[in-house]
Amino acid sequence: MDNEFDFRPDFEFDEFDEFEDFDDTLESDVLMRTAVLKKNNMVALLCIKGANEGAAICRVDPREENPAVQIYDDQTKALEWFTKSLRTSLKNGWNIVYDGLPLQG
Repeated sequence: MDNEFDFRPDFEFDEFDEFEDFDDTLESDVLMRTAVLKKNNMVALLCIKGANEGAAICRVDPREENPAVQIYDDQTKALEWFTKSLRTSLKNGWNIVYDGLPLQG
């Protein structure tokens, strides 16, 4: 079976020197939240992530062809709209399966 990924045994992480000055911000300092919702046989995501200035809300709805992203200049307003959107989803019959930090793995 062919592997779709190229394996490079000579690969060195040192090749990415431009990341040396990367500011490693603690996740607890950043506004991040993911809600996984379920309704019938559908699963949807509602996510928010803050930045130095502003935030973005991403909605992945199985009934839509592409995810929707909204950018806000103000994190407080973004969090307000995230909460309203989550509340509206619950009123429309969606159930929250997970609500917290984005999962890895």
